[in-house]
Amino acid sequence: MNRTLFAGVSPLVAGALLLGTPGLALAQTSPSATVDEIVVTAQMREQSLQDVPVVVTSVNAQQLQDAGVRDIKDLTIVAPGLMVTSTSSSAVTTARIRGIGTVGDNPGLESSVGVVIDGVYRPRNGVAFSDLGETQRIEVLKGPQGTLFGKNTTAGVINVFTKRPSFQVGATSEAQFTNYDGFGASISLTGPVVKDVVAARIFAAARERDGYYKSAGPDNNDQKFYTGRAQVLFTPTETLDVNVSVDYTKRDERCCGAVQIQNGPTQAIILALAPGGLSSPPDPDSFRDYSNRSFLKTVIDSGTAVEANWKTPWLGGAKLTSITAFRNWKQTGGSDVDWTAADILYAPTLKQSSNPGSSKFQTFTQELRLAGSTDKLNWLIGAFYTREDLGLHVRTVTYGTQYEQYVNALFSNTLSTVFTGRPLGTTFVTGQGQDDLYNQREEGFSLFTNNSYQITEALELTVGLRYTWEDKDLKTSWSNTDGGSGCTTALARASALRGLVPTSLIRADGTLASGPYQVLCAASNSPAFGRIGTNNQSLSEEKLTGTAKLAYRISPEVMTYASYARGYKAGGFNLDRIATTNQTVAGQPTTPVLDTSFAPETVDSFEVGTKTTLFDRSVLLNATVFYQKYEDFQLNAFNGLVFSVASVPKVISKGVDLDFIWKSPIEGLSFNGGVTYAETYYPKSTPLFLGANLPGSRLSLAPLWSGSLGITYEHNLTDDLVGRIAVNSKSVSGFNTGSDLDPVKNQPAFTLVNARVGLSSADKRWAVEAFAQNLFNDVYYQVGFNAVLQSGSYNTFLGQPRTYGVALRYTY
Repeated sequence: MNRTLFAGVSPLVAGALLLGTPGLALAQTSPSATVDEIVVTAQMREQSLQDVPVVVTSVNAQQLQDAGVRDIKDLTIVAPGLMVTSTSSSAVTTARIRGIGTVGDNPGLESSVGVVIDGVYRPRNGVAFSDLGETQRIEVLKGPQGTLFGKNTTAGVINVFTKRPSFQVGATSEAQFTNYDGFGASISLTGPVVKDVVAARIFAAARERDGYYKSAGPDNNDQKFYTGRAQVLFTPTETLDVNVSVDYTKRDERCCGAVQIQNGPTQAIILALAPGGLSSPPDPDSFRDYSNRSFLKTVIDSGTAVEANWKTPWLGGAKLTSITAFRNWKQTGGSDVDWTAADILYAPTLKQSSNPGSSKFQTFTQELRLAGSTDKLNWLIGAFYTREDLGLHVRTVTYGTQYEQYVNALFSNTLSTVFTGRPLGTTFVTGQGQDDLYNQREEGFSLFTNNSYQITEALELTVGLRYTWEDKDLKTSWSNTDGGSGCTTALARASALRGLVPTSLIRADGTLASGPYQVLCAASNSPAFGRIGTNNQSLSEEKLTGTAKLAYRISPEVMTYASYARGYKAGGFNLDRIATTNQTVAGQPTTPVLDTSFAPETVDSFEVGTKTTLFDRSVLLNATVFYQKYEDFQLNAFNGLVFSVASVPKVISKGVDLDFIWKSPIEGLSFNGGVTYAETYYPKSTPLFLGANLPGSRLSLAPLWSGSLGITYEHNLTDDLVGRIAVNSKSVSGFNTGSDLDPVKNQPAFTLVNARVGLSSADKRWAVEAFAQNLFNDVYYQVGFNAVLQSGSYNTFLGQPRTYGVALRYTY
């Protein structure tokens, strides 16, 4: 299934024939075709892409439409070096740049790649996972961007800009029909409310389709959501504009299915409890999910933002910008936890329990910036305040109807006779289990400045600093709905039975052996947490970060630069139960870890690059060499039972970024893309206790090579009819998909191709398009993980298979 980077060329040629062109070689030439100036705001002011000493991939609205990009996950195909994955729910979405990112399953960890939408920072990548609506452009900034974008941007930033209200009346509508019985529709309207003073824009969309995982019940990984956004723009004077926006999204979706990739010795027990209850032998290509419990989740995301821009009478007309935002995000629902047809463990949904698991974020942010310029200096000063309230209700370890039977079989049918002395089926009662609450408040404040001084006409120095204060307070309430009675009973009997049963079950000192203890009493079942009940923790941090860049323009066509940046990712608390997995005192569970904090992560980044405009502005070619050293890198790992965070002393990421745009001499034909070569690895000195596979190895989800290629061709078929073809591909070399780097989780190199062929009127009033995402139906792992309570078994979350359809668009 692996294909080369140029797998999209043949579909392009085929599309050209479909549109009736005489072939690319005979198409009309246009020697004067040039690349339009690309304006970016990577330094919080409008600049030409070729003048900015930062690695930026800028994707405009047409490119996003051609590539089928509707959310940040779709963005992967147009940005080399960017990878976005999802795991146990669509909200658990993680972005990585140059191989650096945060595993999203533990909300105590903040993001390494910041996501900013219309100037508003989103607290986690998954919280930003939604339909982006009418997008004007997206900028992907690589490397630490903390000076201007704040903490938690140690790997980069995804900066999204949506369309603002216009004083010209306009309306668009779109309908889309896809396989998996998919249908989507959207509509937008903009125009003046009060001439030259007030304008508004409204956008609404709804999409749904069946799931692409085959399941016993409704197919998993379906799509069903609606979203709306309204904006009002006030321009009472020539020097003041205020934009007020509100948005609301609701998703009711079943996510996320997973498949077996290797079965261990426990498969015999699974198949005995539920014949045909897992894939044996594993067959990932079948997209068959054997889960017996529902993955239904409801996500509600809403927010309000006010952005004001005032050209002041001070300091030569300095511009004052204020962005105030309040956002509320909540996910409620459940899932199957063992991903088999055996009813072992689950998290209840709303339909199964009046007290299901949930996660929520409430955030308030306020940013102020004052920026101005003189003949030689562009300056900016600013302040940023954030308050985040995180609530997490954990019910992921709830006993299913066959949990006790499964555990009994694990210990050779000795659970009732040896460990509990109770009739089988009376110890771990269905619906009982873990019931934990985590409530965390974070408050942060920072002051920052970024200033560019023109030393000579050719030489510019940029210096920026940011000082950040942050406080976090966590209140944890641990509880087991049955009081951890199964573990308590087993511990009491173990002391009495020492010496009477094999030491593989109970040691001579009366403690449970490691295997039985992990299953019966490890963190999720331990009564020790319930006895403590409430645990309070606090931490405070202060960090100085900054950047220095020196840019030299050799000629109007060539600019070179060197830069240094120091980035910072906040420390925090592990939001899961942590305890040692070996019992040490007979009759007693191990002591819970009460200090679950982990250190902040820092990075020092060095870059040397060049930006060139070649061949009468028909080619933009940019290249950068980078070296990044991370200290106290926050590694989130899953051992098959709990998530835990460890600080890795050092991680290195070094390599090359290359981006290009080429307007070919063939009229209407253009190319864009890039390549990232990134050696992102743990040094050989990495302590073995963090993982035997880590020292000297590349990080998970960190391919050595990553390349994107986009090809578009537009041709006037008649005076009134235009044909357009767009092919986008993304190729990556092989990588490992698990935090522990177990070889079972390796993903070979692969290429994804998206293609779109369309017809439109010459004035773009209407268009009809046929499209395919993952055209060649490549099957690939997103994230591999240890199967829960199934030693030696491994599962994976797969990427989306081929989807195809037709889109109809009309502009009024």
